[in-house]
Amino acid sequence: MSERENLSSRLGFLLISAGCAIGLGNVWRFPFVTGQYGGGAFVLLYLLFLLLLGLPIMVMELSVGRASRKSAAASFRALEPKGTKWHLFSGFAVAGNYLLMMFYTTVAGWILSYIIKMATGQFVEQNTEQIEATFSSMLASPGEMLFFMALVVLIGFGVCAIGLQKGVEKLTKVMMVLLFGLLIVLAVRAVTLPGAAEGLSFYLLPDFSRVMDDLPGTIFAAMGQAFFTLSIGIGSIAIFGSLIGKERRLAGEAIHITILDTLVAVIAGLIIFPACFSFGIAPDSGPNLIFITLPRVFNEMAGGRIWGTLFFLFMAFAALTTVIAVFENIINFGIELFHWSRKKSILINIVLVFLLSLPCVFGFNLLSFVQPFGAGSTIQDLEDFIVSNNLLPLGSLVYLMFCTRRYGWGYDNFIEEANAGKGLCFPRRMRVYVTYVLPVILLAVFVQGYVTKFFF
Repeated sequence: MSERENLSSRLGFLLISAGCAIGLGNVWRFPFVTGQYGGGAFVLLYLLFLLLLGLPIMVMELSVGRASRKSAAASFRALEPKGTKWHLFSGFAVAGNYLLMMFYTTVAGWILSYIIKMATGQFVEQNTEQIEATFSSMLASPGEMLFFMALVVLIGFGVCAIGLQKGVEKLTKVMMVLLFGLLIVLAVRAVTLPGAAEGLSFYLLPDFSRVMDDLPGTIFAAMGQAFFTLSIGIGSIAIFGSLIGKERRLAGEAIHITILDTLVAVIAGLIIFPACFSFGIAPDSGPNLIFITLPRVFNEMAGGRIWGTLFFLFMAFAALTTVIAVFENIINFGIELFHWSRKKSILINIVLVFLLSLPCVFGFNLLSFVQPFGAGSTIQDLEDFIVSNNLLPLGSLVYLMFCTRRYGWGYDNFIEEANAGKGLCFPRRMRVYVTYVLPVILLAVFVQGYVTKFFF
């Protein structure tokens, strides 16, 4: 097998790229913020900012990948003007992918554990306090956490070891089809529950009074969700741009990826809000929603053990598609930076990712005394903050500057690459917007992340 395969089909590219973007944040963050900031009104703002903020940067990241035929580890060095230092960002992109997996493997492990717990009936007839105790018990058990984290690492690299086309592409296609299938089945069940209409109206009907009550907060929340949902800024999407041909223009491809990502987030809300409202249980945000609130909801539902198992299977597919996509990126780092064979890069990174994931695992038990943001915070919170509030927005700013500045790759080169092939063009007339306006928006999102974290 050659050291660098290409993807065999456009569908494979779209599903793998969407699988990378689709993750746990689609399920436990999007529905809650949507409800919090005005339902349908927030969704409209979110879609607007996806177009204005997320899509241009995704097109740029894909363009840098396709033009260089490299991952983020080497793409800037391949395209930068002689004598410039853009390649120094590669170190941050590499670190970002590893940091993301340092805590994502742990959360994905929780989901695998919950599939077993739900399928074997561990939550049957448990109340909220008992379910919370089960979750806390899992976090307090380093052995259980370690086992399921290691299982995620082995599954992810095992798929990559089969090969890009036969492993990553083929199995991601299967998982994405199953993901959407399970999502639709669960949504149909949720919206047909007694009292589901109240949850649907809360979720989907625009309530502009709630938007006007906190207009700045709503705008920043919509911006933040639109930006973070696509996983742009650390080159995790760029690698798949490097593995496709120039038959299709990249603006159209980015729109297809964004639509798939948004569909998952929106349909997840169609499951969560009707189900919670049907049984009078307030939807929470973050891990509590997935691991405490929803098991309680499934307990109230006829056949809830089956529906709950299906839900966590869906979550597993969402998590594993991201894990596999980022692992493929990490494998290519070793190939490009150190000229390892694919097999050697996989073997070394299995050990490396496992070891790097240990602080997050132990941060809930053996290292729980490490509380970087004060009482109750964990090592996972620190790792997430570094990636989500620093590397993603600042990395996106680097891609933006690289593609628009004459001392970088330059706007003309970017446009030529983005618009090669058939399909939707990236408008050349957006130059002023992406060169001067979008960087200001990105800096605002970055600053707002710190303001929200440390002052509210």
